[in-house]
This record gives sequence, structure tokens and C-alpha cells, in this order.
Amino acid sequence: MSRLSEVPRPQWLTRRGCSESESGATRPVSSASRIACSTRDSTPPEQPWNTMRLSYTVIFLLSLASAAFAREESILARVTCYWAGEGHKYSSTGQPLRAGHCAVDPRRIPYGSKVVFPDRACTAVDTGPAVVSRKAARLCGRTYSQLKAVVVDRFFETKREAMEWTKAHPHFMTLQIIRPGSYTEPTSL
Repeated sequence: MSRLSEVPRPQWLTRRGCSESESGATRPVSSASRIACSTRDSTPPEQPWNTMRLSYTVIFLLSLASAAFAREESILARVTCYWAGEGHKYSSTGQPLRAGHCAVDPRRIPYGSKVVFPDRACTAVDTGPAVVSRKAARLCGRTYSQLKAVVVDRFFETKREAMEWTKAHPHFMTLQIIRPGSYTEPTSL
């Protein structure tokens, strides 16, 4: 071993990420040696810290955004209809029933929620035993998701309107639910 290789090298002569044979033991680093040298550690030491800080900031902002949109959801529902001639004039919440109201299971869809159908948005103000037990979904559902679907009973003023709407729309549909207190407007109808 030569005497020059035993002498400790000054720190300015050593290159990070390069072996001693790549950087040269006693000669200054040339441009050809720089190209051949690995550049994996040639980033400034604060860059990993900045990357981590940026990642935490993005995760924090995404968690805030998810909380803002948490009040809006889409669900698969078996939609049935009922009308004023069936003897009901008032909902279970005490409001007089009118077009634009619907019956829901209040454990799944809270009262006051907007239920967005393909043709209009209705307000959840009523409930009933067949809605809570999901009888209509259990009787006519064919797939697992249909059997587990919630039931939404839409109110119409007349039997004729209810039957026309039932014939024109599928039994199961995906409905958008906008919970009370949400500032989101229903999407285009």
C-alpha cells in the first residue's frame, strides 16, 4: 500500500455515494468521475424533511376535504310510492304530506335529508313499518346488493301520478342523500 492512500482524506475530497475507486483516492474529482458516480445521495439534506412536511400537509388537507363532503352519499334504494288516498294526511313528523315528501328509515336516512331522485329532490319527513323492515327490497331483490337496499317510499298527491311514475322508473335506483345541515346543493335533476 502506498503512503498516500494511508493519509486521511480531507472531507472536501470525498464524495457522498461514491466508492473510493469511483472518486479516486488522491486525485481531485473529475467531471467523468462525477458522471460515473451514483447521485442517490447528492440531494441537499433538508429535502427529505421538506418532502415529509409536504406529505403531512397534503394528508391533513385531504382529511379536511373528506369531512366537508361526508354529509353527501349515494345509496342503492328500492323505491316505492304511496298517495294521499291511502288515508294518510300527516307524516310521522307531524307535517302535512305533499308532493316532494318521502318516507325513509330514520336510522339510515335522517329526517330532513334531501333524497335526490332522477326527476326531483324530495324531503325525508315520514316513515313506516314496511320502509323500516325493507319488505319491498327483500321481496323483489335478485342480487345481494338489492336484497340489502334501503326502501324509500315516495309520496304523490294522486294514485294516477304514483302509478305513472312507478311504470316510468326502475324499482331499484341509486339515490343521492344530502343530510341536514349540509351546504351542498343537489346535482342537476
